[in-house]
Amino acid sequence: MAQEEIIFPNNIRTIRLNNGMKMTELARKTGLSLSAVSKIEKGVRRLNQKQLLNICNILGCKLSDIFIKESDAVADKWQTEIKRRLNDNEHGGLKVFGSGLRKIRQLQGKTIAQAAKDAGMTLSVYHKIEIGQREIYKNEVEPLAKSFALSAEGMFDKIANLYKSGELTKQINKVKERVKSVLIPDNPVSGIDMHDGLYGAKLYDSARRKLVPVFGSPAGRAISFKRNDKVMIVAPASLEGRKSIYAVIPNSKRTGGFIPEKSYVFVDAMQPANAGDLALCFDADFAKLGAEDVINAQLAIIHADAKGKLYGAIVDPQEKIYAKTMHRVVLILTE
Repeated sequence: MAQEEIIFPNNIRTIRLNNGMKMTELARKTGLSLSAVSKIEKGVRRLNQKQLLNICNILGCKLSDIFIKESDAVADKWQTEIKRRLNDNEHGGLKVFGSGLRKIRQLQGKTIAQAAKDAGMTLSVYHKIEIGQREIYKNEVEPLAKSFALSAEGMFDKIANLYKSGELTKQINKVKERVKSVLIPDNPVSGIDMHDGLYGAKLYDSARRKLVPVFGSPAGRAISFKRNDKVMIVAPASLEGRKSIYAVIPNSKRTGGFIPEKSYVFVDAMQPANAGDLALCFDADFAKLGAEDVINAQLAIIHADAKGKLYGAIVDPQEKIYAKTMHRVVLILTE
């Protein structure tokens, strides 16, 4: 029986179980089938960034929590399983055949998507054959060979000659090393070779560009500010990819109601405030704040006093504050 290629090792199952959530509930909330969720949790089905962000939102976890790390208990299981699959296929000819197929495709200047289409296969099935994680069946041989303008015998001869010449050895080792590595978001050499790139790393980077951390929410007469990314929201398109952006939930009463309730205020840590700006003000050095430091912050209109020194004016009740850090508000988004 063909073995499925692990393409996205993840912690989704562990996080779901820790939340006391059944797989059927996750399937219902994501709008996916139970089979699809099962394959996602096993790491054998691809996710797009929208699905990944949706799962994070449903499970109430950070994006980085989804990706396994060396220290995670599940990491050893992934390593063991991948090594077992590699060993099972090592002497079955699948690695050689798949690498030969890839070499032929590259020599003909075809993309993996074009090769799959010409062979009448799905992209997933064709890719698994190329990396030696799926055997090829008798009824698939002729269409596959024909897609490269070869006979079945000609295709096997060409692969055999490539192997004998040593052309495939380096490629086989490269695929082997990438497939057996544990996917860690911050490690550029880990992950799996997908369409000439690292699927998991690209997925993480792409999804992370869409997110903004929420550093503050109302607490009494102030905003409780904590500089970590445990809570994140999808960024407006104009702010995507800007690492200096963060969000806070405003204390609408203190702003005199000109910022509606159920809003997010987006702030740029790289833009100092000037007179006339709306800014987030706090009596601390932003750059020195640790991930667990909690301080009070205020949204205020910035003014300059008679000496030209900037201060923040709060409306209800009226208050004047001189802050060590003032970050300019760049966008207000109402839910």
